[in-house]
Amino acid sequence: MNRSEALAYLITELGRENQAYQNLAIPVDDDEKRSLLRALMNVREPGPISSAFLAVQDQLLQQEVQAKGIVTLGEIETVNQWRDRIGGPAGPFGDKLSLWQGDITRLAVDAIVNAANSQLLGCFVPGHNCIDNVIHSAAGIQLREACDALITAQNMPEPTGAAKITSAYNLPSKHVIHTVGPIVQDGLTPGLEQDLANSYRACLEIAVANQVHSLAFCCISTGVFRFPNQAAAAIAIATVRAFLEAHAEKFERIIFNVFLDRDVAIYQKLLDSQLIDG
Repeated sequence: MNRSEALAYLITELGRENQAYQNLAIPVDDDEKRSLLRALMNVREPGPISSAFLAVQDQLLQQEVQAKGIVTLGEIETVNQWRDRIGGPAGPFGDKLSLWQGDITRLAVDAIVNAANSQLLGCFVPGHNCIDNVIHSAAGIQLREACDALITAQNMPEPTGAAKITSAYNLPSKHVIHTVGPIVQDGLTPGLEQDLANSYRACLEIAVANQVHSLAFCCISTGVFRFPNQAAAAIAIATVRAFLEAHAEKFERIIFNVFLDRDVAIYQKLLDSQLIDG
């Protein structure tokens, strides 16, 4: 079936699962179909689904990944390559670190990091643009199933500062590492700063335990979790550097993935400071 037919099929199948959605009108426009499909995927509770559905979904999502453009490790310059390009000196671990701006679901690395909620189930807000929603929507409904299995097995929500690893399903990465960062409600505290450092460290530890040699971090706890961007970046870089001092041989590359221009500027300044050089 073509893309339009695949979208209509997937919408119809998800609609059949829930009485509230069984009489949904399927849009004519393919972009509107795609938005509706994402919304239905976002609100779907964990549960079994047919292999026929998964086959059509997987083909659609993999075609979308190809259309967005897969970015390989070799296409991302290291900090030392960037410094050399702008005429700056190399720094410790500068051959292991990268800063890359863009959609994390395009990265063909061993693992990407997802800023998850304590249920690990992804964002249930239809079409929301948080990183949790973006990753789950691109990976497919299998990712929610895998996360649900982890939470069911441990019989409790995922603690702040901990991490779990799953397959990445339809993403170009091999794995997704899910971590629950701290939520800032009444201002930043030393405890919240330690919680964020724990999230980064837990991701690095689970990466080493699972032979993940290339790892892309999103900006954990910024955005809807309201951790100040400058402070979050400083903690991210300091924690990664401290970990590399003991485990540098375990990693080919660690990427700080950012989306906003202001985060590019923050990370560039910090990566060019004593956090790496001193």
